[in-house]
Amino acid sequence: NITSKMKPLLPLFARFLGYGVIALGLFMPFLLYMFGMVNDHNLLLYKECSKLLMMFGALMILFAIRKNECAEMLALRNKAARNAMFFTVFFVFGTMLYRVYQGNLMNVDSSSFLTFLLVNVICQEYLIKKAEVDAAFKR
Repeated sequence: NITSKMKPLLPLFARFLGYGVIALGLFMPFLLYMFGMVNDHNLLLYKECSKLLMMFGALMILFAIRKNECAEMLALRNKAARNAMFFTVFFVFGTMLYRVYQGNLMNVDSSSFLTFLLVNVICQEYLIKKAEVDAAFKR
């Protein structure tokens, strides 16, 4: 039953708020650096807080209801999640190969979940816009 999967949990405005939270998480480190608030002691804290903000923003986008939500939208959400898993595995595998090629033993990738969420948002937006264009041209 398609209606029991990936149901939206948040109201419509949460999608736009999610984009704002992602933008805040993206630009916050630069703004804090410009105001001289970043130093060696708190750099890791700001980096992790920025990642956390972007994760929350992506989750808000993924779980927000859209206008004209229907069973087709739920199917597109599931398809976007599947595509995001596929692309994230390739991305993480590629970065692992790159670290092996460099001989880098010290760095560990801790942002693969964030990568998955952002790729999922991109896939979902693409598939939904594609479905809207297809419906407009009656393919």
